[in-house]
Amino acid sequence: MSLYRWLCSKNHILLILAVAVLLSLTISYFWTFGVSSKPVKQKDKRQENQRNNTIVYDRLESKLKAVEDELVDLRDKLRRSKKLEDLLPITNGGDYHLTTNLASEYCHYHVCFDYSRCPIFTPFRAFVYDAALMAPVPMTLSGNATIAALKESSYVTLDPEEACIYIVLLWESSDSALEKDTLQQKLHSLPHWNGEGRNHVILSVSTDDEFVRTHLSKVDIGHAMLVQSFYEVHTIRLGFDLVLPSLTSAMVASKEKYRTLHSPARRKYILTFQGAKSRTQNRTYSDLNVGKDILNFLSRETSSNKDDVYIDLDSTTSNCSNRDFDWCLHEPKEERLRLLAQSTFTLILVSNRALVSSERIQTRLSEALQTGAIPVILGDRVVLPFSEFIHWNKAVIFLPLGRASELYQIIETVGDPDLLSFRRQGAILFDTYLSNPKAILSGVLATIRTRLSIPADAIMESHAEDFFPPGTSRKTKTATKITRKADDHFPTPGQPFPSPRYLRNFTVTYIDRHTTWNNSPGPFFLYPNNVFDPVLPTDAQLSESVSGFHPKEVGAIGEEYHTSLRGNVPEEQFTIVILTYEREELLMETIRNLAGLPFLNKVIIVWNSPKQPSDDLVWPEIQVPVKVLRGTKNSLNNRFLPLDEIETDAVLSIDDDVHLRHDQIILSFRVWRENRDRIVGFPQRFHRWDTKTNEGYLYVIRNTCEYSMVLTGAAFIHKYYYYQYSYHMPQVIRDKVDELMNCEDVAMNFLVSHLSRKPPMKVTALRDFANPNAKTRISEASPHVGVRHECLRYFTKVFGYMPLLYSQYRADSPLYGSDIKDKHKCFKRV
Repeated sequence: MSLYRWLCSKNHILLILAVAVLLSLTISYFWTFGVSSKPVKQKDKRQENQRNNTIVYDRLESKLKAVEDELVDLRDKLRRSKKLEDLLPITNGGDYHLTTNLASEYCHYHVCFDYSRCPIFTPFRAFVYDAALMAPVPMTLSGNATIAALKESSYVTLDPEEACIYIVLLWESSDSALEKDTLQQKLHSLPHWNGEGRNHVILSVSTDDEFVRTHLSKVDIGHAMLVQSFYEVHTIRLGFDLVLPSLTSAMVASKEKYRTLHSPARRKYILTFQGAKSRTQNRTYSDLNVGKDILNFLSRETSSNKDDVYIDLDSTTSNCSNRDFDWCLHEPKEERLRLLAQSTFTLILVSNRALVSSERIQTRLSEALQTGAIPVILGDRVVLPFSEFIHWNKAVIFLPLGRASELYQIIETVGDPDLLSFRRQGAILFDTYLSNPKAILSGVLATIRTRLSIPADAIMESHAEDFFPPGTSRKTKTATKITRKADDHFPTPGQPFPSPRYLRNFTVTYIDRHTTWNNSPGPFFLYPNNVFDPVLPTDAQLSESVSGFHPKEVGAIGEEYHTSLRGNVPEEQFTIVILTYEREELLMETIRNLAGLPFLNKVIIVWNSPKQPSDDLVWPEIQVPVKVLRGTKNSLNNRFLPLDEIETDAVLSIDDDVHLRHDQIILSFRVWRENRDRIVGFPQRFHRWDTKTNEGYLYVIRNTCEYSMVLTGAAFIHKYYYYQYSYHMPQVIRDKVDELMNCEDVAMNFLVSHLSRKPPMKVTALRDFANPNAKTRISEASPHVGVRHECLRYFTKVFGYMPLLYSQYRADSPLYGSDIKDKHKCFKRV
């Protein structure tokens, strides 16, 4: 078969032709000058030689052309053959083969997956078989946690007919139901297996690598995908099978409230390793000896820095004697985590060259990322979870075994900024994919869905009860528009229109897959719009195929400037969200102040009080709808609910006692449109370290030359961040806001700076936005600042670091303060 394929190669055919021609010319030459003995003239000899060469060449070319045509026909027949084993290379995998079925060993999606069950414009759904079909219950803890996580997933369906994939759950058991022959028979008897197991996912949640090796690795799984923690080099089909993170570690980590702080960058130990070699000698024992030699070498080489390196080869272990293919874990776990929390780097040694992944490798990875110890994986063939889409090199250092002697020198050169970058990215990946069983199973489903380029489900909107639904009445009075000064050039408010939604469903899934996978909150849901969506260049903005941009003839000064929003994104509007609690008169005055405000789409009042609005309350009637929505409870977190009534990307969050001029709002809106990933607003605040007590950060109210927060009592924020605040920010932060009835604005500043890695942006010189008629304000209460100190310190512990960043400038109108004529200025007072 190899010779036949070699001959079928086009390059080899051309080589044969060239050799044949050369041989024919050589034979012709010797036959003409060496064999013929008749004396002829030199000219006649040349002519005769040319005739002979021509005849021989023509005959040879004709024969070789016939051979080449025959080979082309044979190749065409080979391509049309339905036998997969004739198309794929045959290799000898020894005892590690997953199955003797050649088709399944070389499975790829284009060979072993039925795309017709997964149309690209229909929701991606998975059907989970009843676990009792494979083995009796009760299951292991990891099995129960997996089933609970799958039940919570919006991607799981109870209808097998609408499913794209079918999930089979397996776990370790001493029951004969999971013996090889019985297990294989049960698999092949599943209702939708259909002889090959296409679109099936065998999810092995076993934490016992020996069980996987002895029970599952010999089972013929056909065209099904395999998802488990343990693989050897000949049992994983890269690009088809998936590596499963450690479920055991995730079940423990999900109970943690805080994480180990990222700072200081350099911890007590620069490198640590704890483990023990298996006591069972076997074919992998020599690999473990190699690993022990490497560790002993590192210990000797770093003896002069023995305080920096901690290597323990005689760790206390349990249940390790019969597991002979990996380094055993130190016990108890609490001691492992305590050492990792003091480690800058931790070594994950994979000296078994046949090992691709194991439960222990995944446990070491998860615990390292959880505690902020940067993993250094010393091995040649390790595959980490979801590595098709996750850039693990931003959180983990990979080194081949051949670099063992240089390991210490390599990690010693990593600077503090890179150490903290590794640690922060590791924390993001841990939180998103490894921190609990739900995150792990979501990652598995998202990997398969992303491979198929199927968009994620749309993120859920929050719905709140309307106090005055259509058909009901309330007392209203048309609000008087604010008298403008003669130099204002604001346009007349237009009809409300929503922001376009879900325009990049496929492209986000396909083009931006590596961006979404490597940043929080991950690829699990689709958003109406994203703060990081691409911006069109100027020439494309003026194209006939693009709408919503300013006309070409519109100028950029004075009155002409205000006829359009201009800028780098299409025309849009903003929604004002007002959080209120039993301050009705102040609220009515704030609403009246919005009459005639350009670019306004809607006003939403979030009613936090358990009391009904007063019956005699007269609501101002302005040019846009004013919705009054009931909060489910009195919570400051209601300020940032991603309400379905918010139909614009831009949200202006204001308190019920805020008094802002229209020019201040419009300038702030224009600035936000160019900084959609930031909080853009007015009063600024500052955080600094408490140098007297060294116990944490302090919240500073006084005016400073730099700032790190902008109060959300008057600020523009993208609705995208409302989803992140309500659904993805750690629940303990929202709980703390409810407990203290404070700090929701601090939490939002933390979140936005964490996701964007940018500071907020202050607009204009405005330092206070309160209505002068307001009698009381929460910020004037004596314990207010002390509570804010507490929030800064608590949120830092939850995030693991201080995400707030400083800024030293503010945004004003470009021509403000210049000596040009007033009629040419964009804004006269800001």
